[in-house]
Amino acid sequence: MPQNTASQSAISQGPAPDKLGNAPFSVLVPVMMSFFVMGFVDLVGTASNYVQTDFGLSDSVSNIFTTMTFFWFLVLSVPAGMLMNRIGRRMTVLVAIAITAAGCLLPIIGYLIPVPIVQLVFVIGSFCLLGIGNTFMQVSLNPLVGNLAHDEKLAGMLTFGQFVKAIASFIAPLIAGWAATMFGKWWLLYPIYLVCAILAFVMLAFDDIKENAPDTGRTSMLSCFALLRNPVILLCFLGIVCHVGVDVGINATAPKILMEHSSMGIEVAGGATSVYFAFRTLSCLSGSVLLQKFTRKQILRGCGALMALSSLCFILFAGFDGMPVWLAYAGLAFVGMGNANVFSIMLTTGLLHLPERQNEVSGLMMIGLIGGAIFPPLMGLASDAMGMQLGAILVMTVGVAYVALLSIFFKSYGTTR
Repeated sequence: MPQNTASQSAISQGPAPDKLGNAPFSVLVPVMMSFFVMGFVDLVGTASNYVQTDFGLSDSVSNIFTTMTFFWFLVLSVPAGMLMNRIGRRMTVLVAIAITAAGCLLPIIGYLIPVPIVQLVFVIGSFCLLGIGNTFMQVSLNPLVGNLAHDEKLAGMLTFGQFVKAIASFIAPLIAGWAATMFGKWWLLYPIYLVCAILAFVMLAFDDIKENAPDTGRTSMLSCFALLRNPVILLCFLGIVCHVGVDVGINATAPKILMEHSSMGIEVAGGATSVYFAFRTLSCLSGSVLLQKFTRKQILRGCGALMALSSLCFILFAGFDGMPVWLAYAGLAFVGMGNANVFSIMLTTGLLHLPERQNEVSGLMMIGLIGGAIFPPLMGLASDAMGMQLGAILVMTVGVAYVALLSIFFKSYGTTR
């Protein structure tokens, strides 16, 4: 994927420094606001539960919504990179925000039309636009931060961006639950996020960032996948697939697990995803600091252990009758803390392992976000087949087990850390 090397500065004006931590506050705020908009894609997990209730859909059908969202990473990551090379990173982020804003607008229009099938079509269209916008966002915004942070600082800076992103993910279920309780319209979260997207667009449009000349290299889908012959790149790619699969899967499944094994309704159980994102948000914030002090190997081992504990909690809660509800919430806390920093560690390791081919590595890792389209349908099929959410948990545990095992044998390739 076309991008400048990490050693180049995205801010070329005057004496402005080239590290994120020292960049002017006026430059950082719009960039961080863009990370907030990046978190809008997690609306899909919250929305799918309400849509399932609104239209009486099965688990396997409702979980396909996430496939509609994350499928676009497979087909659009490389084209988005090519566009970025032509119009620049900031302009590509602006395009992504505009598409995301359109994705927030469609459900508002749809739910104002009192025809169920029309409402469903508009919601499905929204999921697709959110996925397309997020693809363009991931492709352009992460490399932009990569220009502002160097070497071992990169993982910490990417994690801080994920912290900001997680805030949007965290408050979405709370807003939906509040809107459903107060007004009977959970979808009122969309106009709120639409306003945020418009604000981010305006802020970034007037942001005083002058990029260096675009990279002259070109990449293709074939050249990206050819990198999988490198064992380190393969392991990191699969790590991102599993990370995103677990992230999206637990987001969509957590409320169902609670409703199945307690007396909670969707309005209360829907807040379970906020518990996950709350701990994920805190872990991203702490991870941005800890990754400056400890090696990626040490942090990843902690992540793997926490994720393994989460699967154990969920299996006990869903597999045995009479288990306390706090066990499920403990599982949400563990997976939120454990899964938060996996993405930045995998991406940084891949970039540092092949610094001379960062274009292709970046493109391939973004394609790895297709994990959000792979895991949820399999989880839905497993839960339908078993007649209980334990099936979904077992599928999710496959991704958890991969990260846990990888953390044991992981080496921080590319650096001494």
